[in-house]
Amino acid sequence: MMRFKDKVALVTGGATGIGRAICLKLAGEGANVAVADLDLERAKQVAEEIKKLGRQAIAIHVDVTKKDQVQKMVDTVVEKFGKIDYCYNNAGVSTMNPVVDMTEEEWDFNMDVNAKGIFLCCQAEAKVLIKQGFGKIINTASMGGKHGIPFLAHYCASKYAVIGFTKSLALELAKYKINVNCFCPGLVKTEMQDREVVWEAKLRGMTPEEVRDEYIRMTPLGRLETPEDVANIAAFLASEEADFMTGQAINITGGIETN
Repeated sequence: MMRFKDKVALVTGGATGIGRAICLKLAGEGANVAVADLDLERAKQVAEEIKKLGRQAIAIHVDVTKKDQVQKMVDTVVEKFGKIDYCYNNAGVSTMNPVVDMTEEEWDFNMDVNAKGIFLCCQAEAKVLIKQGFGKIINTASMGGKHGIPFLAHYCASKYAVIGFTKSLALELAKYKINVNCFCPGLVKTEMQDREVVWEAKLRGMTPEEVRDEYIRMTPLGRLETPEDVANIAAFLASEEADFMTGQAINITGGIETN
């Protein structure tokens, strides 16, 4: 199936985890992809994987908290491909700490990347999509944007922000026929989760293996989520099948309930 033949996708945080899975999913269905990430070397590796699939790809270094770098990223994609069909704002971070021990630096780090980064990317992208008269914006939120999680208050706050921002931007861009949605993954097996289970284990007096086993028990479908599980829904949101969806925050949690 080639739902995205000759479409152009920009994916931030595209070098690893969910972002990488989205890049490869879209390329596998015909899209040309700009892989944007703070880690340029790993972004280049993903771009090479995409080229092996017979599609065009470029790797772009970007810090999504820097407006000038975000603008340069968007300009580079338009210069290379002439358009942007799908904007996946996926770059994100996490740290863990009880609120009483949390530093301002931790709070700012999560809010700057996860919330401000979404704002800066969407702002630059929306100007292009409005001018060209088409396109979709798809942001990465989290189930942590719909309910609280111990030790992740700052992260949850940033992801609540993503959902609220996405819903608001969708209303602003609807008159231009531009769709804006986000998805809310659950417990995804990524490098980020690998770090988080170590942090959580230390905070709770458990082993990382015990924490991960608890994650599996928490998930009604009985396994950890994969980046590919998320990429499948992310791709659906870009497809024509989702043309009448906007302002939505789609759960991809394996059955974990959220508010």
